[in-house]
Amino acid sequence: MKRLYLIVNEDRFFLSHRKDIALAAQKNGWEVKIFCKDTGQRQDVEALGLEMVELPINPTGTNLKEELRTLRFLYNLYRKDKPDVVHHVGLKNILWGGIAAKLAKIKGVVNAVSGLGVLFSGEDYSLETKLVLEAMRFANNRKSVALIFQNQEDKQLFIERHIALPEQCEYIKGSGVNLDEYVYTPEPEIPPVKVILTARMVREKGIDTLIEAAESLRNEMEGKVVFQLCGGLHNNPTGYKAEELEKLCDGKYIQWLGHRNDVRELLMQSHIVTLPSYYREGLPKSLIEACAIGRPIITTFNYGCKDTVDDGKNGFLITPRDASALADKLRILINDKQLRIQMGMNGRKKAEAEFSVAEVVKKHLEIYRKLS
Repeated sequence: MKRLYLIVNEDRFFLSHRKDIALAAQKNGWEVKIFCKDTGQRQDVEALGLEMVELPINPTGTNLKEELRTLRFLYNLYRKDKPDVVHHVGLKNILWGGIAAKLAKIKGVVNAVSGLGVLFSGEDYSLETKLVLEAMRFANNRKSVALIFQNQEDKQLFIERHIALPEQCEYIKGSGVNLDEYVYTPEPEIPPVKVILTARMVREKGIDTLIEAAESLRNEMEGKVVFQLCGGLHNNPTGYKAEELEKLCDGKYIQWLGHRNDVRELLMQSHIVTLPSYYREGLPKSLIEACAIGRPIITTFNYGCKDTVDDGKNGFLITPRDASALADKLRILINDKQLRIQMGMNGRKKAEAEFSVAEVVKKHLEIYRKLS
């Protein structure tokens, strides 16, 4: 039996973004192990019949000692177990896992770029970014390495910077959504209109932009509309503190819901979904879930985000950090129920055509077979 190791930052991310791939691989005869940080959902992973091992990693840390500990753990693991394929998800795992896999002579390596984040923002790269690029170039410079990208811009960057060869690169549009679980659902008839953002509570997700837009609409929309921020706190350097969010949100017109396990139900109870992100996203899963449920979306022209919306058909695209533009588009959708419904139906069609998790799983299994 061939062995597949999935290396992911946290258990909750694995459950939301990679669970279906792991289960399909296991069903197709692979011995699958999950390596990630335990944030309290180990039992949920193991309940699926999957083995989970604690990964020593600080997902947002920069302490060199901690980073080298992650590298050492992965190198020792790969050298000892010699799995047939290792699948690294996220930049930090790609960096250290890629180096470890090369040094341990692992045959098959999959590096999944699920967004480049703040490290690659801006025109001029920092010394840290340049060192990361060099390290990834070193790790990828061999056969039997496949890189998966969720948007074409990230793929092009890796090719232009000679981090990967074109023949190593695969384009898979996001993590997919289960269209049987996230079914088209008519919007609620009972007011108020609910505008929801689901994301980690970090500034780059455009939370400040949404709050500014909501405040500019307060005089005309309070009592008619509720803005909901759904997401937990994060130890990212740009993450919000609880007291900051409690100060920004009044609990009525603007609500912070915290981390929730019923996001699908919250989407079904919503009318409009927004993510005014200026973070270098891969392809936001929250937005493809919104498409599947049948909700109009307002997001930005930013990488990844723009791939979820055909502007004017299933939502609107705005310039990042433009609270005035966001307010204008919100006003249009809040006041036009029929437009919301039509855009939501178009979003469902887009999800069926482009975002099915079944297709994502199929492509991953093909890559695994090719590398093994």
